[in-house]
Amino acid sequence: MQLVSTKYPAKIFYRLSMIFKKALLWFFAIGISLPGFAQDITAAKFAKRISTSDAKKHLTILSSDEFEGRETGKPGAEKAANYIAEQFKRLGLQAPVNGSYFQNFPLVENVFEVKSFNINGKALNYAKDFYFSTIPNATTLKTDEIVYIGYGIDNETYNDLEGTDIAGKVVLLINKDEPIDKNKTEEATDWSTNSLKRINYIQNKNPALILAVNPDVNEAIENYKISFPGKGKLSIKKPNSLSSLTQIQTVPVAYISRAVAGLFLKNSAKTYEDLKASINESSEPKTQTVKVDFNADFGIYAKEVNSKNVLGFLPGTDLKDEILVLSAHYDHIGISETGTDKINNGADDDGSGTTAVIELARAFTKAKKKGKGPRRSILFMTVSGEEKGLLGSEWYSEHPVFPLSQTITDLNIDMIGRVDPDHTANPYYCYLIGSDKLSTDLHKISENANSIYTKLSIDYKFNDPNDPERIYYRSDHYNFAKHNIPIIFYFNGIHEDYHKPSDEVSKINFNLLVKRAQLVYYTGWDLANRNKRPVVDVKSDMPAKR
Repeated sequence: MQLVSTKYPAKIFYRLSMIFKKALLWFFAIGISLPGFAQDITAAKFAKRISTSDAKKHLTILSSDEFEGRETGKPGAEKAANYIAEQFKRLGLQAPVNGSYFQNFPLVENVFEVKSFNINGKALNYAKDFYFSTIPNATTLKTDEIVYIGYGIDNETYNDLEGTDIAGKVVLLINKDEPIDKNKTEEATDWSTNSLKRINYIQNKNPALILAVNPDVNEAIENYKISFPGKGKLSIKKPNSLSSLTQIQTVPVAYISRAVAGLFLKNSAKTYEDLKASINESSEPKTQTVKVDFNADFGIYAKEVNSKNVLGFLPGTDLKDEILVLSAHYDHIGISETGTDKINNGADDDGSGTTAVIELARAFTKAKKKGKGPRRSILFMTVSGEEKGLLGSEWYSEHPVFPLSQTITDLNIDMIGRVDPDHTANPYYCYLIGSDKLSTDLHKISENANSIYTKLSIDYKFNDPNDPERIYYRSDHYNFAKHNIPIIFYFNGIHEDYHKPSDEVSKINFNLLVKRAQLVYYTGWDLANRNKRPVVDVKSDMPAKR
């Protein structure tokens, strides 16, 4: 074997050393200017703390029947909030709301109730004996008489209301059935075929309540969307504010059956059918006051509802005054009124996101305990009221625990445990929304985290400004973005079990959930530890209101 020449040893070693030094400098320069080309070994180490076994444990509990679909303001949501707070406490996160993990916020629920509807001592059943076509304002009635007004017609040839003042009275109207001699005049025919016209006319006379006889009450209840009591619209409670539903100034109309009409007319000495027949035979009004014992209490009632966001705080080091938010909503839509399986467990929506936040908290707290804590502080936040109109995140954005000016980014997770129909062939994907809406820095950080670590197929379909689904405006990140805080929304798309009781934990792909959560983790790790926060350099084109 031939040896290397030693004729010019000093010169050769000098040249080799210079080449080696230049190579070191080049790699060092690359490492400083393009950190994404190399994995952060420390970040990768703690990413493994996000595990399928832990995720399955948390999600199985959160999406169990015991939590009753986690509807905002209901006992199931309270149980979920307590469970999340307990996990934050076990991990050692600080309780940032005056020593509590809970940020309570007041809501008002406008609930439709029929508290009573009694005639002569008999209690009538809503959606069986009677119904309202529109939801009435809160109304309380107690009277010892009603006014029977026949067909409620008022024209030149026939007038049921002539000489009768019905203001403030309960009136009973023949509705739907054909009135007197429909061929008598064209005007009479017009009134006969337009029951709504007659009801509107009577409403303008300002009675307390119209009892309109509908012979097809049962059919109407079965076939039409009758408003059932118990479910109402939630809104954030504000001083002297009421829902628009409570501002409707319309006389309520209760549609009743012929049998119920007979109960109201019992003391007239004639049946409902007899009174109607006598009008038709004589072509004359039979308007009269009938003695009754009637009391009712029904309508829209405003109820105060308490709800809460659950916050856990991990303080940073040299940049601790700047805050990174990792968020998800823990509420869902509760219990359905019909069906065999009535509990909407919400395993994917958004049990998967809530589970991810708990797992992200585990990864970051483990790193801190090993002396590898984030430079910036991290707020782990699970909110309620998302399904009711992003209420919990709205409340936080208006009553922030930490200044919004110091909040650098919100990474929001809403449904990351399933595969939508467009990606069955390639399930290792994730929809990303909003990363480029406010900050080009954030978009680059996100892209870099995925290309180096998770290597998911990123789908920006819903990020399109012309997206008809308008997903950008439909989850909690929006309440940060509207304050000019950069956001990323992580989403798996709509699947066949969306908002159905069939959104069960058995259908969750936990490997995929973990992979997507790790994408959030690596993006968050970079954001929490880099020298500068993402620059807001894109002009927002969002509407002022959602």
